[in-house]
Amino acid sequence: MSWHPQYRSSKFRHVYGKPASKENCYDSVPITRSVHDNHFCAVNPHFIAVVTECAGGGAFLVIPLHQTGKLDPHYPKVCGHRGNVLDIKWNPFDDFEIASCSEDATIKIWNIPKQLLTRNLTTYRKELMGHARRVGLVEWHPTTANILFSAGYDYKVMVWNLDTKDSVISGPVRTINCHQDVILSMSFNTNGSLLATTCKDRKIRIVDPRLGIVLQEASYKGHRANKVLFLGNLKKLLSTGTSRWNNRQMALWDQDNLSVPLTEEDLDGSSGVLFPFFDSDTSMLYIVGKGDGNIRYYEVSTEKPHLTYLTEYRSYNPQKGIGIMPKRGLDVSSCEIFRFYKLITTKSLIEPVSMIVPRRSESYQEDIYPPTAAAQPSLTAHEWLSGMNRGPIMMSLRPGSELLDPQALPPERLLSNSVVQVSPQPLEPVKQPAEDGDQAPFSLLEEKVTKWTTEHQLEEKSWLTNGFDIFECPPPKTENELLQMFYRQQEEIRRLRELLIQREVQTKQLELEIKNLRMVLGQF
Repeated sequence: MSWHPQYRSSKFRHVYGKPASKENCYDSVPITRSVHDNHFCAVNPHFIAVVTECAGGGAFLVIPLHQTGKLDPHYPKVCGHRGNVLDIKWNPFDDFEIASCSEDATIKIWNIPKQLLTRNLTTYRKELMGHARRVGLVEWHPTTANILFSAGYDYKVMVWNLDTKDSVISGPVRTINCHQDVILSMSFNTNGSLLATTCKDRKIRIVDPRLGIVLQEASYKGHRANKVLFLGNLKKLLSTGTSRWNNRQMALWDQDNLSVPLTEEDLDGSSGVLFPFFDSDTSMLYIVGKGDGNIRYYEVSTEKPHLTYLTEYRSYNPQKGIGIMPKRGLDVSSCEIFRFYKLITTKSLIEPVSMIVPRRSESYQEDIYPPTAAAQPSLTAHEWLSGMNRGPIMMSLRPGSELLDPQALPPERLLSNSVVQVSPQPLEPVKQPAEDGDQAPFSLLEEKVTKWTTEHQLEEKSWLTNGFDIFECPPPKTENELLQMFYRQQEEIRRLRELLIQREVQTKQLELEIKNLRMVLGQF
């Protein structure tokens, strides 16, 4: 029998990792020396937060995203914990609010000022007290405002409602007591109705986060899970850990049946923890190893084989932690689909690594940027606690676009309509002059010129009112607004070029008609 290899066509087969240049990295950053297996880094479109070393308690740095280069050794810190900071997470619906947890058994919520910090920030907005031992993990609810989850070394997962006026919250609204050992990771499904956890007893659990009831539990002995991740709307889980031979391994599970994994794959014999990241928009899975510099990435599908290896980004600089940029902060003009921030302790460096789809066109690529989750909650804390579930509000990454509204016409349709209105008319055959006199050709010419002038005015009006007016737009106040303004201007330049080409075509048509009319008049 002859062997026929099976080829898969994929638009992400040639994705490559592009590290930032030296001037676009963050240098001289005192990264924490903690041995805790966490990311130690959180990123949003405005700031990058990094857990750092601090005498007399725990602290972390909040650096504006555009402030690259060498960091001032006296740069202000966010400090207020009495113990080392173990985890930090930005609020997905507020780019200026961040949660931190520490060995002092507390969680603190901080408001980061929009202007640059000039001194250490020690005033927190809220303090959450309820854990008996240190708190190792915090996680925001993916679709609900003001709901925070925390996992401590007291084997408890606590649910906090921040929608109160109290600055000190002494007890959670829910406590999940189903774990028998330290919780190692937490992950939500898309609408936040299910919570997956891994524990030091190497079991994977799927829990109802409101009731605290274990819905599924994996007792498979061949895979000792360390991290777990919901894979978007695929109804699957991915866990990373070790095999029974202590090889680093990942396993794919059906969320409705955790008895046996759908597939297992051994990666290597290193000892560092594997951090999984999933991009639900592109169905790509990234595996980042702690202590090595490589990033493996796969494509996930519902059909066998569920995991398709694409390639691997290789680097000689090992990462201690990793941060990821939300999709709304990516550079769509360079076809960037994911961005990592590697914490390199050997060089005190934070290095951005962009995952890029190679495309020749500079225009917006609709096929690699489907609608993604917006920075707006779809539920209030009271609605979620009362039992409601709702998916995230979606937005388009096209520069200058608004939140997706099913009742509204998409921007592409509006652009196409305006182009249809300004499209040049086909050449009409020159009519013979009327018997009434020689005024008919001139009246025909005047009619065409009047028609063209009217169409020109309508085109100009539709162009100026098509969602953006450069003469009435206020100046940008933030870097994100400045980037959006730049993309809008690029789009306007492109449209102006198209209009200019159409004007030239119409001008040539009018010149040709004038020439034909003169030839007709010359015969009389």
